[in-house]
Amino acid sequence: MAVDLQRLTSPDQVDTLLEESESRPVLLFKHSVSCGTSAYALDELREVLDRPQADDVRYAVVVVQSDRETSNAVASRLGVRHETPQALLLRGGRVVWNASHHRLTADTIARAVATHGQADPATRQPR
Repeated sequence: MAVDLQRLTSPDQVDTLLEESESRPVLLFKHSVSCGTSAYALDELREVLDRPQADDVRYAVVVVQSDRETSNAVASRLGVRHETPQALLLRGGRVVWNASHHRLTADTIARAVATHGQADPATRQPR
């Protein structure tokens, strides 16, 4: 069963996602509808969403053209430079992994979630 890709359309939703990253991994994807590389990377992300282990993670997308304020909120709250396409893996309200452009493949995303997305059971902090 495919996992949902939640679309973020407001800075408040970014704040809610950051809070959620305290208890589970969140992968945030910044997408440009006018970029072929971003379309390819989105297809790669959708491949990950179809995998069984994907349901342990919240996946969200910001479409930068239509949700510029939200995209800017991501950059300012997380202290990351804006890029598209861009994937940010969040744990504990901070970025624990990021990649952009041609580095965004289904395998690199899945590997990042497997490596960085799990909490240390003793501390509940990202590994």
